[in-house]
Amino acid sequence: MIFVTGDCHSEFQKFSTPAFPEQREMTKEDIVIVCGDFGAVWNADGVSNSEAYWLNWLDEKPFTTVFVDGNHENFDRLNSEFEVVDFHGGKAHKINDSVYHLMRGEIFDFEGKKFLAFGGARSHDIDDGILSWEDFDTQEQFKETVRKWRKQRRVFRINHVSWWAEELPSDEEIQNAENNLAKVDYQVDYVVSHCAPQSIVSWLMGGYTQPDKLTMYFEDLAQRLKFKNWFFGHYHDDRKIMGKFILLYDQIVRIK
Repeated sequence: MIFVTGDCHSEFQKFSTPAFPEQREMTKEDIVIVCGDFGAVWNADGVSNSEAYWLNWLDEKPFTTVFVDGNHENFDRLNSEFEVVDFHGGKAHKINDSVYHLMRGEIFDFEGKKFLAFGGARSHDIDDGILSWEDFDTQEQFKETVRKWRKQRRVFRINHVSWWAEELPSDEEIQNAENNLAKVDYQVDYVVSHCAPQSIVSWLMGGYTQPDKLTMYFEDLAQRLKFKNWFFGHYHDDRKIMGKFILLYDQIVRIK
């Protein structure tokens, strides 16, 4: 069995047995896919007690959890702390024995179905900027600015604490996708991402929205790629769009 769902943001109660009773019939051979903002690798100071608890909790579940990265992940840790392994035909970071991060541009085979995984997204909650301690003469000046901005309720994040430039892909990651897709003649069964193609984003937002490197790459890719469904998260809703694009947040959907 394969299931797919939306953002978790380090809250995994949706996978409790009462909320997700289908797991009673599942084994570690079965897959649950999270469309980004997994959030269990987040704390800037290393593994927190909460992270350790939830990763162990997921490891004890009767299924294997996999995720593409969102914009709210700690990329410093995600890209340095975990071994890169071969997993169902693609490259993945092994978080623990039954939690894996699906790396960008990789194609995975789950139950004979091909899945293109490509995480990342531009953060929406940085309207007032990104603060970095390196831009200040002293740490106290930095901390005082953070306190002031929070008091003013500014919308911002902190570099290498709550925001990472790696939220958007590198040219190498896009090329990795292109190389892997060429091997399968640009045909997969499903795409799993965090954000969506630009036209889908504009439709969701009810008009023009500012494009970025990833939404525009996805827009181009959607025209060239043959696929059954494209699953994504990021926009905190559950809906089907134009037949093939499926936005997920709370729902856990089975792929048959």
